[in-house]
Amino acid sequence: MLHELITDMKIKVCGITTIQDAAFLHQQDVDYAGFIFYPKSPRYVGKEPDPELFSATGHDVKNVGVFVNSPTGEVIDMANDFQLDLVQLHGEETPAYCQEIKSAGIEIIKAFRVDDNFDPSVSAAFSPCSDYFLFDTKSSNYGGAGKKFNWQILNDITSLKPFFLSGGIGPDDAEEIMNLQLPALHAIDINSKFETKPGSKDHQKLQLFLDKIKHI
Repeated sequence: MLHELITDMKIKVCGITTIQDAAFLHQQDVDYAGFIFYPKSPRYVGKEPDPELFSATGHDVKNVGVFVNSPTGEVIDMANDFQLDLVQLHGEETPAYCQEIKSAGIEIIKAFRVDDNFDPSVSAAFSPCSDYFLFDTKSSNYGGAGKKFNWQILNDITSLKPFFLSGGIGPDDAEEIMNLQLPALHAIDINSKFETKPGSKDHQKLQLFLDKIKHI
């Protein structure tokens, strides 16, 4: 099982705001690019983002739009307007909300904010209306604030829904991640620990991390 996890591990780089960073992901072995459509985020793509931002990732990288409690119609419109491959729902969205978007033919990543009191069973209701789960560190805002949660909590999740691991993952975490015994772990989601400032990625850090993941 461990060998299977290593060969199948996917990478998502979130918080992309510049065409230069999007194009860099196109050049690397990255699977997902995250674009944040939440106005309160320091990595917000803006009210009228440049369409070239999304096309710069090329055809091999899947573009993910990150939304927080937005009207369903707005999410569907943005997904269609910018040809997003998936949407990540990072707020208090309900299963019915997720199903409405999924019924529009859009793949769903449902995010859950995790702390020591997290009840893994809450994810079960979202399994039929989501394609993936994402587990992030709970904070006062809708984001992990660059901090990890206790990954061992995920051992109690009985669903085999493939999931993204997020929250404070940094350049030195590659080996620990690749040794996790979590069969449903589909991808790791990296962001703030690979930046020179919010929304501007450190290409050298990203390259070194990707090299580590490939060769562990």
